[in-house]
Amino acid sequence: MSWIYLILAIFFELCGTVLMKLSYGLTKVAPAIGMFVSYALCFWFLSLALKQIEVSVAYAIWSAVGIVIISVIGIAFFHETINTLKVVSILLIVAGVIGLNISGLKH
Repeated sequence: MSWIYLILAIFFELCGTVLMKLSYGLTKVAPAIGMFVSYALCFWFLSLALKQIEVSVAYAIWSAVGIVIISVIGIAFFHETINTLKVVSILLIVAGVIGLNISGLKH
């Protein structure tokens, strides 16, 4: 169940970040309220996930998956730029998450 909580935390973190962008510096009320609700749910689900998952692994997965997906959303929907350095940097973050997960395996 903890992995489901982590997935939900990632989902609500993504929602909160998109709504933050749509709130235009918290000047649009509906997206701003949605952002606060999304982040509250995000951190609640993350706290539930941390009952079973090591904090280093959970936080690495949460942040890396969030970075990858929000980058794709930014490029696809907000017309953000994409370049080689950005792609390589994101891949290095993903490699770090994989390394953290491998280092936590019991042999």
